[in-house]
Amino acid sequence: MERLLLVLFKRFLRKTGSAGSAGKRNKSTPEEIVNCIQAGDDSLRDQFIAEYQPYIAKVTSKFCKRYIDPSRDDEFSVALAAFNEAIQQYAKDAGRSFLGFAETVIRRRLIDHVRKEQRHANLVPYSSFDAEDEDQQTLNPIETQQALERFQLEREAEERRLEIEEYSRKLAEFGISFEELAESSPKHADSRLMLFEIGKRLCEERPLFEALRKKGRLPVKELAALSGVSRKTVERNRKYLIAVALIFDGKYPYLQAYLQPEQSAEGVGT
Repeated sequence: MERLLLVLFKRFLRKTGSAGSAGKRNKSTPEEIVNCIQAGDDSLRDQFIAEYQPYIAKVTSKFCKRYIDPSRDDEFSVALAAFNEAIQQYAKDAGRSFLGFAETVIRRRLIDHVRKEQRHANLVPYSSFDAEDEDQQTLNPIETQQALERFQLEREAEERRLEIEEYSRKLAEFGISFEELAESSPKHADSRLMLFEIGKRLCEERPLFEALRKKGRLPVKELAALSGVSRKTVERNRKYLIAVALIFDGKYPYLQAYLQPEQSAEGVGT
């Protein structure tokens, strides 16, 4: 669930500027989407990979003959990189499906990974790094480091999950669901940038933000005058503006890390 909500959140901030893109993504085949990415529409790449992560995990688990945890197993990272590689290398005139081609690339990279791991294991066994602490307990610095890295990843995932839950509760106070964020994002990058700045300004103008919190309504007239846009534009993008302002107002370091809208883009429309 956390991964799905994070994908929706990213789409909310970085939605592609191609007209009708949402419908095209839902109806397009993998081959058509890959063709768009190869043609230069790189904004599709992250969402395409995210949508096919269950497929990538399935192929990886099948190869490894065990359950693969995407958040912990190195094999999944290898497979994820291989899937991205397949996007670059796929040729639609080769007479095979993209997913079939991607599975082949994933299996090859996993074979390379296994061979590399076995080679390192034969040359440098973990036991050669064993040492004793002050209590004469055997320690292995490599295993200790790996355990610390796993702990750090798990802690970050838990903190991110708690942020998402708290942010979802804040959105619900204004009648906004997390799932609505992607649909509330304007189609064009420069429109997103403009609204992003207005939402940030709303948070910085504390009287306006406090009015929003107390009344549960966006101060449309005041915000339009302050930002120099029409009231209609503010009203039409109510959910987007509130969502951005709430992120800036709260303690959401992980979510705020994604607040990097495009600095320039072609096309205007809100």
